[in-house]
Amino acid sequence: MRTKDFQGVKIYRIPPEAKRTRKDGTPRDPKRLGKVHFPVFTADGRSVVGFMVSPPDVAGMIKQPDRFVARDAVRVYEGVIAVDDAKGSYDAAAAKRLGIDLDTCIIWTGMDVVTVQGTKLGYCSDAAFNPKTGAVTSFTLTGGAAAAALLGTVEMPVRYLKGYRDGAMIVDDEAATLELSGGAAAKAGEASAKIGVKVKQGAKVLDEKGSVAVEKGSRALGKQLGKTRGMFLAFKDEFKKASGSASSSSAKGKRSS
Repeated sequence: MRTKDFQGVKIYRIPPEAKRTRKDGTPRDPKRLGKVHFPVFTADGRSVVGFMVSPPDVAGMIKQPDRFVARDAVRVYEGVIAVDDAKGSYDAAAAKRLGIDLDTCIIWTGMDVVTVQGTKLGYCSDAAFNPKTGAVTSFTLTGGAAAAALLGTVEMPVRYLKGYRDGAMIVDDEAATLELSGGAAAKAGEASAKIGVKVKQGAKVLDEKGSVAVEKGSRALGKQLGKTRGMFLAFKDEFKKASGSASSSSAKGKRSS
């Protein structure tokens, strides 16, 4: 399974067992929790431990902070992706149950990728993992949406991941020799070139206007959340900024009315 299979998907709360059936015997509908925002990895990148979920805005206006949902609490219920609505499924309680420190966890997807020697390989756009164990098998590297469509992407085995440094995923130098696959050029038999050169060319031709703007937000957030100062602190700061902006706008509206 891939982390992109979850991103943007609506997720619901499973009702307590005693309340899952109505008086007429029909199943009770689960309540919406929000949308999956980003996958959360252990600091070493070897495991997906859960997801950040964005709750709906209150009254359609007030933004709520993302919540951490443990991977092992997520399952299919009544045809939708849902989570057991229990304390151990969320946030600090979930982390304690899983034996992890959330402030050392990292959101690798969206982060720039650089080799140990400093060669830039684009950024991490996806990861493949075992949905039962959370074990990561590989990361997908790309130079952008347009470059991926033209030239394909690189599937980098997890063993190439070395760590984090200065806002980037640091990988083994050999990752620069991995071949691209899946793009239009590859299908035409033109994808024998390596990621370091061809992704740059594809990005320059097609990414200058369109895809860079589309991906800018998610990449910036992915990089920010990968900082060693802590994933949740980053979310807290962003939420305060959003709340402050909302409050200022509201205050201005009241003064003008």
